[in-house]
Amino acid sequence: MHRLVCLAVAALLCGPQFAYAQMQPHRAEYVLRLGAAANAPRIGTAVQDLSQDCGGWHLKRDIASEIALTASWKMSLSSKLDAEETRSGNSLRYRTVQIQNGNTRETKGRVQKSGGELRTEIVQAGIPPAQFALPQSTLLPVAAVDHLIERLRAEAKAFPALSFDPEVMGDVFLIDVTQLEDERLRSARPTDKPVATPKGKSWPVFMSFTRGRQQAQRPMFSVTAQVFENGVLDRLTVDTGLVTVTADLQKLEMRPAPNCPRS
Repeated sequence: MHRLVCLAVAALLCGPQFAYAQMQPHRAEYVLRLGAAANAPRIGTAVQDLSQDCGGWHLKRDIASEIALTASWKMSLSSKLDAEETRSGNSLRYRTVQIQNGNTRETKGRVQKSGGELRTEIVQAGIPPAQFALPQSTLLPVAAVDHLIERLRAEAKAFPALSFDPEVMGDVFLIDVTQLEDERLRSARPTDKPVATPKGKSWPVFMSFTRGRQQAQRPMFSVTAQVFENGVLDRLTVDTGLVTVTADLQKLEMRPAPNCPRS
């Protein structure tokens, strides 16, 4: 149960490479609920803070939730991600801190493309460092969203992508993306305060997530979401088969992109 809930919560804001991202720096706050019903109980919050300088992207994500499994048994979960991704999408350094009912697990990792090879190293206390190669077409978190937007703008109705996930697996997801009809996207909750959504185009999408290096397996979970062309996500629903968690945008602050020389 713990793994399913962690998987669903962390996957809410997941995530050919492009030199200049379509993503726009922003800070987004979400409310998390258990289930897709209009009156589903609140179980926590999520904050995604994405900033940019001429060196690259800085991604901070803070997810906190508490779920009452029974009248006397509660599960407290939190996950923090602090990551830096280069503008080229060739390098990622990150640190995650995950806490379950007071038990803390810290992980540090890096992904680097060099000489036509993409490799990762993951360090966690108490176990030997893990080092392995990733498929060369693997996208890093910001580059993956950028690729998603680029394909949607090109009116692609369905397409796959490989994306590195630093929070749930520390490995690669194969993401199969399909555009949806508008009516298939979950409606906004009537109890939520209206949020000024980003200007520009958006698309309702369905995404299934499978282990990228073991693609014969069944999908681990699926996500439906509204994807805006500046990279903001809203009305997310994550379904693991046993647990459904939703995230709805509550507050959004868009930030200007830096004026950097092209190289």
